[in-house]
Amino acid sequence: MPMNITAIQTFLSVVRTRNLNRAADEMNVTQSAVTARLDALEAQLGAKLLIRSRKGAELTKAGFAFLDQAELIARTWENARARLSLPEGVTRLCSLVIEPGLWAGLAAPWVAELRATHGETAFEIWSGLATDAARWLQSGLSDAALLCEPLTGPDISTRLFSTEPLIQVATRPRPVMAWDPDYVFVDYGRAFRAHHAAAWPGDDTAGLSFSTPDWALSHLLEHGGSAYLPLGLAAPHITEKHLFRIDGATQFERRTYLSWRKSGKDTFPWPTP
Repeated sequence: MPMNITAIQTFLSVVRTRNLNRAADEMNVTQSAVTARLDALEAQLGAKLLIRSRKGAELTKAGFAFLDQAELIARTWENARARLSLPEGVTRLCSLVIEPGLWAGLAAPWVAELRATHGETAFEIWSGLATDAARWLQSGLSDAALLCEPLTGPDISTRLFSTEPLIQVATRPRPVMAWDPDYVFVDYGRAFRAHHAAAWPGDDTAGLSFSTPDWALSHLLEHGGSAYLPLGLAAPHITEKHLFRIDGATQFERRTYLSWRKSGKDTFPWPTP
């Protein structure tokens, strides 16, 4: 008997909500329908996926093992539906994976340019890290990925997309300081951490850290302080004098990479920025 996509979507809803009642509300069905779908899925797989109780639902070891495949099956199904229901005048769908910290100031204008110059193409944007992107590209679920690290694989091509300065900015004009107590650390990866430690070899540690620069920017604009931000993200706020570049501060750089499926060139024919 073929596996029911609805049962898999129900399983994922329960995992997200950790509760059968909330999953039933999310899917607009009764709790008994949710229970029946889960029972059928577990029977087909021959394994118990969830520990269900009045307090909620938790994944079993088998459930954890099945989760990645369930997400892949569900996304493949949605991707297929999207490709079969394109708007009039649109002949293809391009699926892009973009690392969350790259959207503001870098990926957003690039995608806008793609849309303006390729009106025959619809785009879907997924947030993901390198491990997600590699799996989605290899499975054919996504066509290309914009990341802070290059991807490799038998059907994957990669090239440098951009090299962008990371500049130190503050919410008030000031000279270079040995250490700013309101400094916010933004983690741009292993290489940046090493260079940052070499530039500031002291024992001082930032009291607040972010994994994405746009979150750090929001914090600076609301609470003040200083941080390293990509030039493209910081520039509009420097122009408006909401931020001030700290002249003389050590400058770093952020490299980004564009990876795409070689076999998907008809879907993604723009490997250069």
